Amino acid sequence: MTTRYVHTNLVAEDWRLLARFYIEVFDCVPVPPERHLRGEWLDRATSLEDARIDGVHLRLPGYGEYGPTLEVFQYSTGEPGAGAVANRKGFGHIAFSVCDVHAVAERIVRHGGRLLGEIVTREIPGAGILTFAYAVDPEENIVEIQSWQTA
Repeated sequence: MTTRYVHTNLVAEDWRLLARFYIEVFDCVPVPPERHLRGEWLDRATSLEDARIDGVHLRLPGYGEYGPTLEVFQYSTGEPGAGAVANRKGFGHIAFSVCDVHAVAERIVRHGGRLLGEIVTREIPGAGILTFAYAVDPEENIVEIQSWQTA
């Protein structure tokens, strides 16, 4: 059996708003159909009572037609988030390689996100010069934007 990475899931407060953010800021592409899932089978899989999910898959840029997706789902009921901090245990962030970190940071802010820290440039010995920043989307999920240059 061949293993292949398929998707990362973001549980959203407002799946349409969050999907639009990733489409407009990072050029993700919706992969039809929208998902409107419910039923006993979903209750069993999620271990939730009366689970209902609505959302969409977004093709991540740079991987073509069969590349991985960002799955943006909204449950009919949800647990509150804990806020964005870079050192929380578990999945920390998703990252996008961009040509211009400063321009993308401005686009993030224009579309309802914010920078979590500062934009930093640093030479990483043996790897090159990294310019990067941590930002958050409109629902406080951490997104890293980065650009590498050879030293």
